[in-house]
Amino acid sequence: MRASPMKKLKNEKELVKKAIQIGVAYAEKRGVVEFEATDSASEKLLYIYRLLVHDKIIQPLPEDQVSQPTIQHKLAIWASKQP
Repeated sequence: MRASPMKKLKNEKELVKKAIQIGVAYAEKRGVVEFEATDSASEKLLYIYRLLVHDKIIQPLPEDQVSQPTIQHKLAIWASKQP
């Protein structure tokens, strides 16, 4: 079975930025990580994704589908639902 291609969100780029902002704040508030200025966006996104899955806030992707584009998309959707 092949997954259908992801439909890009209209403002996905902005939502990915929002996801990083909210996700970093969430992770640091929980006291599980302190991000460095040198951490790349992709490192932050992967960490935030894994943390949100661990905390059962989002559904995990099938492991064979975990990639930078799918994580960005998943977190953009999550960010779009945040106040």
